[in-house]
Amino acid sequence: MPADQIQYSEKYNDDKYEYRHVILPADLARHVPKTHLMSETEWRNLGVQQSPGWVHYMMHVPEPHVLLFRRPRTDILTNTRSTAFQREYQNHNYNVNGKNDLLIYDHDFVKINKNILMEIYITIFKT
Repeated sequence: MPADQIQYSEKYNDDKYEYRHVILPADLARHVPKTHLMSETEWRNLGVQQSPGWVHYMMHVPEPHVLLFRRPRTDILTNTRSTAFQREYQNHNYNVNGKNDLLIYDHDFVKINKNILMEIYITIFKT
């Protein structure tokens, strides 16, 4: 069963978020949408199992079988984050806009143009 072959990374974090990546087997990877980041329902339907609060926050185009997840760090969320931030994080919509462009957000939910992101990616990883 492909869900048994899903690999989960250890958790890692920065000052705001806890992260993990999930590696899907080829049978499941072909079901990952290319037009949008997945909702919790979508990634759970693929067989990904993790505690509530994780958000599929970014696509790594060269490796579409690797799903990148994050969630606010609970140790700082309860102390320093406002309820407005919590609400924005929990209700954030990762759909595509009317032009069918993928909306990508940085750590503070600022929209990033995907062309700029690709330029940054090329600059960082091709040098």
